[in-house]
Amino acid sequence: MPQHITGLTKADTDQVMQIWLNGNKDAHPFVPQAYWESNYETVQDQLLDAEVFVYKMYGEIQGFIGIVDDYIAGIFVDKKYRSLGVGKKLLDHVKSKYHSLSLSVYRKNNRAIAFYLREGFSVLSEGIDEATGEVEYTMIWKSGQ
Repeated sequence: MPQHITGLTKADTDQVMQIWLNGNKDAHPFVPQAYWESNYETVQDQLLDAEVFVYKMYGEIQGFIGIVDDYIAGIFVDKKYRSLGVGKKLLDHVKSKYHSLSLSVYRKNNRAIAFYLREGFSVLSEGIDEATGEVEYTMIWKSGQ
């Protein structure tokens, strides 16, 4: 099969982490790059506690989504595959498995907010991410709404 979504394997970890690091640097220019670099190993360890799905095309990982319970820890798509529907396919995959989902997104990340609103999420609340001092929204989605 040329494209498919599968669970994360140990062999996928390095590529997934590179997509994570590059994606955070691209999407959050308002957060110092050193913040993401200093959290690299912690996030790599947390992957083991999350349910992670990777989107592959011809064996190459184009993006992934991480879920802890019903919380989306992140959706990341390799830069060269953005705006091609990869994020939507990953999100649709987890929507088929959960009745409700929540996530946090920085208020300055307009592209991500627009994506989540388009995909049926709504803003539940606003707060401050203590680690970065940035304003973030908590967004929710419920099946059938």
